[in-house]
Order: sequence, then C-alpha cells, then structure tokens
Amino acid sequence: MSGRFDGKVVIVTGGATGIGRAACERFAADGAKVAVADINEAEAEVTVSMIREAGGTARFVRADMTRHADIKAMVEATLADYGRLDAAFNNAGTPGGFTNLVDCDEAEWDQVMTLNLKSVWLCMKYEIPAMIASGGGAIVNTASNAALWPARHMVTYDASKAGVIGLTRSAALDYVDKGIRANVLCPGTTLTPMLRRGAVGLETTLEGMAAGSPMKRLGTPEEQANTAVWLCSPDASFITGLAVSCDGGANLA
Repeated sequence: MSGRFDGKVVIVTGGATGIGRAACERFAADGAKVAVADINEAEAEVTVSMIREAGGTARFVRADMTRHADIKAMVEATLADYGRLDAAFNNAGTPGGFTNLVDCDEAEWDQVMTLNLKSVWLCMKYEIPAMIASGGGAIVNTASNAALWPARHMVTYDASKAGVIGLTRSAALDYVDKGIRANVLCPGTTLTPMLRRGAVGLETTLEGMAAGSPMKRLGTPEEQANTAVWLCSPDASFITGLAVSCDGGANLA
C-alpha cells in the first residue's frame, strides 16, 4: 500500500468500530502504519486483521480512554513499535445518558466529560510532544454537530463535544509554530453503532433521522473517515483550528 501517508505513523482511538474503523482502513490504504486503540479488543483485532489482509500495517493497542495511564502508554507503545508519530485521530467517545441539565446527575456528568473531553486533552498532551520530535504532525479530534447545534436531552454530550472544539482550537494556536495542525471533525447523523444506541435513547428511528436530513439519508462511517484523513493529510496543510461539519447539509436547515 502506498499513498499520502507513506512512512507515517497514525494513532486512531475508538478504532474498533464505526468511524474509527473506517479511518484506520483509510489511513492504512494511504500508506500509514496504524495503531488501533480501543478498549474493545475483539473488534479492534478485527480492524487490524482487515488492514493486514489488505496489505497494510497495523497493531492493536489496548487503551481505556478514561485512564490517564492507558493514554500515556498508548503513545509510548506506538513510539516503541514504529519509532515516530505523525498524525492522530482522537475519535473515542460516548453519547452518554439522555437527560436535560436539571435531571443530569454528577456521576453522568463526570463519566461523559472524562471520556469525551478529558481523554482528548490527555491524548494531545502525549501526542503533541511525540509529533514535535518527529518533525511535526496533524491531529483531528471528533466532536459532533451537536457541539454547534445542541440536541435535546443530551446535555453532557452537547457540552463535552463543544469543549472538544475549544480545546482543539487552543492547541492549534499554541503549537502552530511547532509544526502541529489540529482540527475538529463534527459528524452529522452517521450510521454507526453509537447512532443506533442514540436512536433508542431518544425514542426515535434511523429512518426518522434520515428523513430530517437535507440529503434524506444518513452519513456513512467512510464519509466521516475520509474527511478526518484528509484533514490529517498534506492536502490540508494550510488548515488548522477549524471545526468541519460533515453532515449532509444539516447546517443549512
């Protein structure tokens, strides 16, 4: 395999399924060596096998994104195996519970903020020095269109994903002179396992979600992955600090 990421090393968190898996495959198809990070070992190993069967290079790194030590070890393991780090797609997250601000309890708040926001800070905390040592790099963090246009009864999700945008823009400004670019992917409704769980929690249907889109369909994990990989690639070399909505025109509605 060869392409835009020949000789480059990439970490993808939440790489076991959905958008993360699609991104791992896309990075590998473009020549990258991919560290597939997830807590779901069985599905992450499937991702690794898919990449290897297609002729790419990948390894599984078990990492619980709620554990500081796991995130630090994830970057260290990638450097130990591949010797460098050039890009990262910090994609792991959770929809959390389906509550409003008053009904949300402290345990729910802390759990979602830890996985959706604190983990992104910790990932960048260790990824950025490794990228600087490698001569620079690019980061894409997954937020959500809900960060820009909040969804009802998802207060922790809305707030955490809005925080990802602010955190990423701060990092982009602080490290632009070190050769680091940092951007945000804001997916619209995309057919993933997490969306299926969300439809149940919000008492709606996938068909209903699709009908509400200007394109009258859901996005695919591959469409989101292609956007994230492009933002990490040399093709986006003059883009940093941007939150990109990949949403089928939902931003126009």
